[in-house]
Order: sequence, then structure tokens, then C-alpha cells
Amino acid sequence: MKRPYLLLVLIAVAVTGTGGFFVVRWLNAPKAERTQITPDAPRARTATVNVPAITFTDVTDASGVRFRHHAGYSGHKLLPETMGGGVACFDYDNDGKPDILFVNGRTWPGFDAPAAAPTLRLFRNTGGFAFEDVTARVGLDKVMYGMGVAVGDFDNDGFADVFVSCVGKHHLFRNVGGKTFADVTDAAGVGGAGELPNVSRDEFLAWKPPIPFGSSATFVDYDGDGKLDLFVCHYVTWSPAIDRSINSTLEGGRRTFVQPRDFDGSLCALYRNVDGKRFEDVSAKVGVQVTEKEGTDASARVRPVGKALGVVLCDPDGDGWPDLLVANDSVRNFFFHNVPNPDGTRKFEEQGYPLGAAYADNGVARAGMGIDWAEFAPGRVAAVVANFTDEPLTFLEKDRNRLAFSDVAQGVGLIGPSRTALKFGTLFFDYDNDGRQDLLVCNGHIEPEIGVIKATQTHAQPVQLYWNTGDAHCYFEPVGADRAGAALFKPQVGRGCAVADLDGDGDLDLVLAANGGEARVLRNDAPKANHFVRLDLRGDGAKSNRSAIGAQVTVEAGGQKLQRQISGGRGYLSQSELVLTVGLGSLTTADRVTVRWPGKAAGAETWTNLEADRTHVLKQGEGK
Repeated sequence: MKRPYLLLVLIAVAVTGTGGFFVVRWLNAPKAERTQITPDAPRARTATVNVPAITFTDVTDASGVRFRHHAGYSGHKLLPETMGGGVACFDYDNDGKPDILFVNGRTWPGFDAPAAAPTLRLFRNTGGFAFEDVTARVGLDKVMYGMGVAVGDFDNDGFADVFVSCVGKHHLFRNVGGKTFADVTDAAGVGGAGELPNVSRDEFLAWKPPIPFGSSATFVDYDGDGKLDLFVCHYVTWSPAIDRSINSTLEGGRRTFVQPRDFDGSLCALYRNVDGKRFEDVSAKVGVQVTEKEGTDASARVRPVGKALGVVLCDPDGDGWPDLLVANDSVRNFFFHNVPNPDGTRKFEEQGYPLGAAYADNGVARAGMGIDWAEFAPGRVAAVVANFTDEPLTFLEKDRNRLAFSDVAQGVGLIGPSRTALKFGTLFFDYDNDGRQDLLVCNGHIEPEIGVIKATQTHAQPVQLYWNTGDAHCYFEPVGADRAGAALFKPQVGRGCAVADLDGDGDLDLVLAANGGEARVLRNDAPKANHFVRLDLRGDGAKSNRSAIGAQVTVEAGGQKLQRQISGGRGYLSQSELVLTVGLGSLTTADRVTVRWPGKAAGAETWTNLEADRTHVLKQGEGK
């Protein structure tokens, strides 16, 4: 094509708005050589898909879980007000029942606060799908502009601790014997670079210095020393003055929320656990701060690349060292590969682009929100990334013979069904215990007045549930209200989500968080035709972390092998329970369970003939 015609084409696309944005992103994409994989081609199904009928029942009111997220809506449409908060399911008091912790926002400095200050909210599971609010009793009634949550036993005392990322100062709470939580942020050194200023309303709205904008986080033992380190995503370079300086309006001049592409990026952080009490910020020397120069001359500005919203632990090369996949919003995704230093320590190399994890199949950065990782078919593992409206899910499968990724969303049946919704939380989980990982996506728009801009969009949106067919012709089948119950699909401004067996019946229940709205708890009422084993892994606290985060589990049953892992934070701003629920279908015994414990000196152990339909506590040092 001659140059004048190329110029006309670029101009024509640019004036259409979004198309122009994609062209600019494509022209600015890195041009380094990258691995290519041929994705599976879409194929027509050979038979009608018989999705099982399994009802999710909304039991929020009856359960005693009453939580409304406070977004801090100010009338000035500041970006954090759109992002929501996370939820974590974990057993804080070690009574064998998973509890629920919600992350809350707050009123901006100088603005009128509600009579009851919004805080974190912890609901203790008392059994029988009943919960009591113990927030004040355990010392978590703290005000902060919270975003993400990660849970893990960082001091290896046998009780799970809690980290909350924030707009402003982050917070780390040590679990004291399952009775109270102590804020050890300052002593541990994980508060980050600053906090919300204590100023008047007008001073806050005019505040120019950037305020840290945390998002998802996860505990991970990256150096294999048996102590959990902490990885924290940060979203964009933000302050109220930066936000309000960007022009973004509806018809009639009303302001809209500004999109992330109009902000500079930010840097991820990694805190190394020194001694179970203190952390060291090793972000720069370990390689998780991704920057680029804006030009070629020596004086060109170096800018942070990431706009990170989601992170998940994985080990796609199977070397026993945990890697990290990061979902970025409007810029390329990151794959932090855990590699050795010459001195025997560990570091990360960001290899998303050369290994095919940076972009979807069209080579253009999408607006990534939540992310998860799992084996979706025997011997096949992938990450799913939840993206903005008009962008389908990204489904990054790891090549079965080498360390490389390719987006195969079309081949597994996700391109068309997932395109329209604005997607945030996303999780793999086996909701019918047939041994195959299904997929949940939690949706909701960022702009309350989106209907004025785009008639086909709404602020509140229903979740999407995909049943894993096990059919290589098309793995994921959308599930409707006729097969899962109308309650699941009630529209909400969905953000974080988590799964746990809240009532102890062996199937996974759901907790759905909403931005500025009511959280919902849904009971999984699956028929008991399929069996399961629940695996509660406990590291020894020396070779491996007590939470066993990073452990790789192989369950062999009836000639099948199922691969699972103990993840930390995953999805969007959230964490599901650490106990594994592994579906066995019609089988009543797990013939062999092999655990490759996390840690450089941990090794592997096996357990045999585990009875179905019960929880098995697997302690490091007690296997064979």
C-alpha cells in the first residue's frame, strides 16, 4: 500500500474513537521476536450439549451476611469509585468452616461521612449456612479505601493473616491465635509509598502528588525459603487533581469516569519476607518493576508500563518455582518468569511478549481486569483474563511441549458469548464435581450512565457461567437460568468474587461482591450424584509455608489424572478458600494424591486410597 493511502486509512480509523485507540496501541507495541503457536481452530459440536441442572440459591438474607460496599461516590467521578472491593473466603479461627471477609471503601477526605463509618467486615461461619458479624470483636473495624485482599500465614504460626491493598496506605493484619487481628503494617514495612492526605474537601480535590492505587495482591514464596513473600499490583498513577484535569464528558457536558488509558501507568511491588515479622521491598532488584523509555535519546522520560488489576500464581514450566501472570488494563499483560540469579538467589524476568502472554490473538492490548489459572482439560493448562466490554475473554493456553502461550478463546468456545459484558472477577471452579474446571465471570459496567452513551449496555449486569463439557470440539458451554437458577443471574455491578464450601456439603458456593452495592451469597444445591475429596494442605512452616500456597497437587482416580494448585489471591481483588475441592464424578476413591510442596527443599509426598466425600488434612512430613 502506498504511504498516502496508509495515512488516509489511519486517519479514518482514528476518528472513529475506539478504533483509533487500538491502532495507536498496535503501532506502539513492542516489535521484539515472539513465540508463535497455532491455536486450535473452532469446530462444530457433534451433539447437543446436555448441561447439568444445578441451582444456585441466593441465601444472603437468611445467612446473616449483610454487607454493602461503600465506593465513596463524591459527585466528581474519581476513578477509584468505579473499581469496587474484593472478598476473601478463609478459616480465620481454624474451626474447619470458611469465613468471609469483605474489603470496603471509605468517604474521601473532607467529604461528609455516613453515621456508621464503612470498614472491613468479617463474618464468622457458625455452621448451617449462618454467619455472625465479628468485625469489631476481632479488631478489623478499620477505615481505609480498601481494594484487594490476600490471605496467607506469613509468620508460619498456623493462623491465616490478611493483607489489604488500598488507595493510599496498604494494611497487613496479623492473626493472633484466631481471636483478634493486629495491624502490623508499619513494623512489617508493607504500607507502600504514601497514604490519603488528611485535608479539607477542596484541598483533596486539588491534590496533585500521586497517591498509591493498589489493586490485587497475592502471597507467594518466590525464593523458596519457606516464608510467604507478598506481591502487590498497582493500577495507575493517580491523584484527584490528575483525574479532574482529564476531560471526559457525556452529552450535555456531564462528566464521565475517565478511562485508564488517559493515566500514566504504575509499578508492581514485591516484598520479601525476611524473618516472619519484617518484609524487605525488593521490587527493583528482583525485576517486577516494568518501565519503558518514551524516546530513543538519553534524556527521554522513563515511564512505568503496568496498569495492573489482577495477578495469579502459576508454574507453567513445571520447575517448582512459582511464576506470576499479571492482567493489565489497556497495556500488555505481564508474565514474570522465576529464574535463578548467579549467586543462587531468585529473580523474575518479564517475558510476556516473547512467550505470547502479553496480548490476545490479535496482538492488541486489551483492558484486563481479573485473571485465573487452571488445568481445563487433561494435561492442558491456561490463564483466563477478564476484559472490557466488546473485548472477549482472553484464554492463554500454555503450549503442551514448551514454555509459550497462545490465546485459544475461539477454539474453546468463549469468543462470542463473552464479548458483550464488562468483565471483572473470573474464577475456575468445578461447580458440579465432575472433575472438570468450569468458569465464572462477574460483570458490571464502570459508568452508571452508560445507557446514555451506549444503549446496549447497562450498569448492573448478570454473571456468566460456563460449564466445562470435556469435549475438545468446544470446551465451554454458556449456562442459563434454566440450568442454574435465576438467582445467580440477577444483575449487579459485579467486581470481586470468591468460592468456598461454606456449608460443608462438598460443593462450592459463591460470594459475589458489587461496587457500591450489596454483596450476595449463593448456595450451590448440586445433586449428590458426583463425589469429591477436599484436601486441606498444611506445610511444615520450615521447608514450606504453613498455608501451602504454591503447592502442586496431582489426584489420580479411575485412570485419570487431575492437576490442581494452591493459589493465593486470584480472580479480581479477591481470594477463594485455600482448601482444594476436587470432583471425582462417579468415583468413590482417590487412588493416589501427590503433593509437590512449595519451597526449594520441600520435595513431594503421596497419599493413597483417600475416601471420597470428606475432607483430608494432608500435613507435610506425614505422606510417603
